[in-house]
Amino acid sequence: MGKPEQNHYGSLCTEMYEILHEQAPQDELSFYLSYAEKGKRILEPLCGSGRFLVPFLERGFDISGMDSSEEMLAKLKRKAPNATVMQADIVHYAVRERFDYIFIPSGSVSLFTDMGMCRRVMRKMKELLVPGGKFVFAVDTVFDRCDESGEFKAIASVKTKEGHDLVLKGKSHYDEKSQTQFSPSVYELYDGAVLLRSEDMDFQTHLYRYGEMEELLEECGFKSVSVYSNYRKEPAVDDKCEMLIYECGV
Repeated sequence: MGKPEQNHYGSLCTEMYEILHEQAPQDELSFYLSYAEKGKRILEPLCGSGRFLVPFLERGFDISGMDSSEEMLAKLKRKAPNATVMQADIVHYAVRERFDYIFIPSGSVSLFTDMGMCRRVMRKMKELLVPGGKFVFAVDTVFDRCDESGEFKAIASVKTKEGHDLVLKGKSHYDEKSQTQFSPSVYELYDGAVLLRSEDMDFQTHLYRYGEMEELLEECGFKSVSVYSNYRKEPAVDDKCEMLIYECGV
């Protein structure tokens, strides 16, 4: 098996994600729904298997999605066959349409560990907004970094619909200089004691300090930025919280 693609959700990873995270957390879903308006055009980049996008559709909102993972989008289309989604790289997402509201939940922006790439993503989001539009997203913080673990250990185990055991094993390392959390992992599918299949994943996230993203957003041309420490919209004053949530206007 070759080197795993960074942060790519393969078939076993997607299956476990669906079992463990099929529904969006209610507080987080309510937060992102609070910005939605009927008749406005909404985009969810990195929509994955649709745990946010599908509830938006069910409530009658005009929402489109995109994701680079074929496996994730296949799960989404099974839930919502009529959903408007595109398989694409976020920076090269090419549509003529512009949106009133764009959101990226679950700290997924932190998956862009290369700051040059993150800057391109932010500029792309601004480009896709109409004047007066809003971009809302969250990032993980340095406060949320994982303890060092040098050996692979079991993190989660679930039963698949076929009755097989799907096991996630991982370890972690935080690099202070780059503020990157490295979490290599392996997904193993078992029928009893027999290993049927395994899938490696190179999972990495950039953990943010307070003020770091604000500078990048200003550089990319966002005119107004509010920063929250939770889904109750309490203003962030430092990075001693699990995530920072940004509400950006153009």
